[in-house]
Amino acid sequence: MKIIDKTPFQTEKGEISVLDRVQGTLKYGFSWYPELEVQKNIIDQLNRALEKGFVLIRNLQLPGSEITEPIILIGQGGIHVVYVTHLRGYYEAKGDQWNVVGSNGRPQPAQNNLMRVAAGLAKALDRYLQFQKISIPIQVDPILIAADPGMHIDSMRPVVRVYHSDAIKQFAAWLLQARPVFTTEQVYDLADRIVTPRPKSEPPLQVVPPPAAPEAASIPTADNPAERAHAIFNASEQAQPVNPSDVSFALQDESSQPQSSLQELRESSPAQPLPKPAAKKRGISPMQWGMLGFIVLVEFCILAGFGYLIFFNK
Repeated sequence: MKIIDKTPFQTEKGEISVLDRVQGTLKYGFSWYPELEVQKNIIDQLNRALEKGFVLIRNLQLPGSEITEPIILIGQGGIHVVYVTHLRGYYEAKGDQWNVVGSNGRPQPAQNNLMRVAAGLAKALDRYLQFQKISIPIQVDPILIAADPGMHIDSMRPVVRVYHSDAIKQFAAWLLQARPVFTTEQVYDLADRIVTPRPKSEPPLQVVPPPAAPEAASIPTADNPAERAHAIFNASEQAQPVNPSDVSFALQDESSQPQSSLQELRESSPAQPLPKPAAKKRGISPMQWGMLGFIVLVEFCILAGFGYLIFFNK
């Protein structure tokens, strides 16, 4: 599997220094670094299971927008946006609803609706492809993966495919067995066009699926990507529209960020950035400064300990 890593504040070796970690946390939020760590684990598992014919694009900020797609996975079976959460606890995924189950066993709406976040990320990529005049036979499929074994999700007809941490092999097997809608050449061409947009003067790209076997074409299946995508985006249209601040991979933790209202994605062209409303601009709270100070203090203590071992225990 080919991996294209666009993660900010990261070296070529995939490392993030203490200073860059602080800067990334200030820019994207406190969930930024934990989500990067769990992404690595999931990507390593997928890389072992998926071989040629797949391209994974990590943490790509869509050109001309403020939306960052955490994982774009392209294979012969379609295009998937994978959102990996580091949260733990008990949750319910029912339709487009996302509920947290308390200690009393009663579900209540979670502060961040991960169903709408994952569906919004897929819709944003689907619109981006339309802006780039890329026509594909199916819509982008949203995936939610719970990376922490301590997270349990009770699913009931969710609008997003949901996988637990111990089901990555099943997810990879589903990808490998999916009905082909792209050729291998089209997979690599799509990945290249997503990462590097073409000029407007270039003619549109019309992706034509390879011919299907007669028996496969005549038998409808529940996992048909086109049928499922149609249901997903019908549900997401009824939900609140997409806001870049809600679908970025820098979501705040459930306990630290209040629920924000989703607003309409106001992009008229992928070359025109979304305006930032000045009225909603907020500084860093004292609590955030305190947590940053704690992170820096811990890193300093670790470095001081190594220094003591090196210079005083010779």
